[in-house]
Amino acid sequence: MFRLIIRLLINAAAIWVAAELIAGVTLTDNLWGIALVALLFGVVNALLRPIANFLGFPFIILTLGLFALVINAGLFALTAWLTDALQIAGFWPALWGALVVSIVSWFLSNFLGTKKKRKR
Repeated sequence: MFRLIIRLLINAAAIWVAAELIAGVTLTDNLWGIALVALLFGVVNALLRPIANFLGFPFIILTLGLFALVINAGLFALTAWLTDALQIAGFWPALWGALVVSIVSWFLSNFLGTKKKRKR
């Protein structure tokens, strides 16, 4: 349960950073709205990312992984479409926003040590 709350906070922080840095990505100032966006983003990623990666696998291989950025942008834009607390102005803000969310989320996960340790 604790890991789930930490992941939610990491997602919320990463989305907030993306909204602050990227023109065209706006996020509500309401704390509950930010938490809702982070929760929804986590659910969208958990449910749809494996399907999108499976279907886009040939394009991911063909573009040497760059198509994964397009998938991330699509999932980020889908999250914005599902809630009024996050607005994205188009494809490029979605792409840059998803990239910022990925980088900040990766950094915070490594910094806070929330990644699962592999047993040897």
